[in-house]
Order: sequence, then structure tokens, then C-alpha cells
Amino acid sequence: MASPLLLESVWFDKYKYDDAERNWQEHLAKNSKGEKVKESQSSQSTIVSEIARVRQHIKNSLQSGESVNVVSLSESGDLSDRVRKLEKENDSLTAWCQDLQSLIQKLDSRIAVLEGKNKVVTESVKPINKTVNNIKPEDDDDDDIDLFGSDEEDEKSSKAREQVLKEYAEKKSKKKAVIAKSSVVLDVKPWDDETDLAEMESKVREIQSDGLQWGASKRVPLAYGIYKLQIVCIVEDEKVSIDWLVETIQEIEDYVQSVDIAAFNKL
Repeated sequence: MASPLLLESVWFDKYKYDDAERNWQEHLAKNSKGEKVKESQSSQSTIVSEIARVRQHIKNSLQSGESVNVVSLSESGDLSDRVRKLEKENDSLTAWCQDLQSLIQKLDSRIAVLEGKNKVVTESVKPINKTVNNIKPEDDDDDDIDLFGSDEEDEKSSKAREQVLKEYAEKKSKKKAVIAKSSVVLDVKPWDDETDLAEMESKVREIQSDGLQWGASKRVPLAYGIYKLQIVCIVEDEKVSIDWLVETIQEIEDYVQSVDIAAFNKL
């Protein structure tokens, strides 16, 4: 037989369950509050005990006469650094004083040497002064004055000076002047292989001038069986122009095609 409560849609006993849940939550809340109070009381008691212990330690220290160390570790480190710095400064000052003392000693020795030399010089000068003082001045009489003596001395000095200048000019004129010379190598090219190089060389050597001197010559192969004449000449730079010499050689048109300067050296 089915139970009639299964067909009911209303929960008549709900208030009982609500009351039971409320009572349980209140019970939990009371327990948690009590634990917090206990924890706070225990922490306060530990702080109070620590404060009391510190106070007692300070009191005992004051009564026993012990001094409280006020200087911290950082301050003690600074003091040690300052002490080291002062020691270094002291060492440097000591070394400087020693150097200064040695320098003063050297200066004293040098002054003593100079004073000794000064004494020797003064002693040597004293006899000279005595001899000078012993010389009696001659009487300055107007009768002994030679009015024309100075003119004669001036004439003698001027003549001597003129003689020296004359001798110097003669020596300078006799001295040979340095003549600037140059050594020139000329390439004289013929027209073809049928040109007589011996005749061409003789025509070139016929060119004469003051300051021109012909030297050695040789035949140098040019091309296709053609030879050119290479001849050396010594010229004085002030008397002979190289351009004039080249133009003069080129005027030998029957034998010479062109003239080139192969080498040019100052002597």
C-alpha cells in the first residue's frame, strides 16, 4: 500500500532542519572566536615577557657598570679606514722630509764649494788691484797735448784697412769660380739604312762652340737593320744651350732625320 506522504508537495518539518543548522553554525562561531582570543592572548603574553626581559637586562647592565656599545660596526670600519689613511699620509710625509733633508745637504755642499772658489778668485784679484793702485797717474799738462796725433792715427788705420780690403779682393779674384757643366747623351737618327753614319758623325763633330766638348760615340741598332748614332757631349751651362745644339745638328738635313736627348746629367 502506497504511503500518503509521497503525494504531499509541502515540507512541513523544514523549520526543524533550519533550527538545527543555525545551532550548529553558532556553535562553530563560538569555538573559532575562543581560539582567536587565546591566540591573541598568547602573543601578547610573549611580547610582554620579551619587553620585561629586555628591561631587566638593561637594568642589570646599568647596575653592574657595563657600558653600552654605541659605536656600530659601520662606524668602527670607518675609523679603521681613517687610521690606515693617516698611517699612509704619515709614511709619505716622512719620505718627503727625508728627501728634503738630503736636498738641503747637497745644496750646503755646493754652496761650500762655490764659496771656496770665490775666495780663490778674490785672493787672485787683490794683487792686481794693488798693482793698479800703485801706478801713478801722469801729469795732465796742456803742453804735452798733440793736436795732430789723432789725425795721423786715423790715417794709419784707414790705410791699413784699405790694404786688407785690397788683399781680400785680389784673393777673391784669383779664386777659380765653379763652372756648371752637364753631360748630354744625344741620339742622332738617320733617314734610312743607306745613310753613312761615319760621315754623319764627322758632320756632327764639326759643330764647335766655346764650352762644348764632344765625347765618345757608338752605333745603336734602331729597327729593320737601321742604326742610329749615340754621341756624348760635355757642355758648360752658361755658354752652350742644349736647344741650340739640337737645332744645329738637325740642320744637317742630308744625314740627320731627328735628334733626341737620351740622357742629361749635371756634373
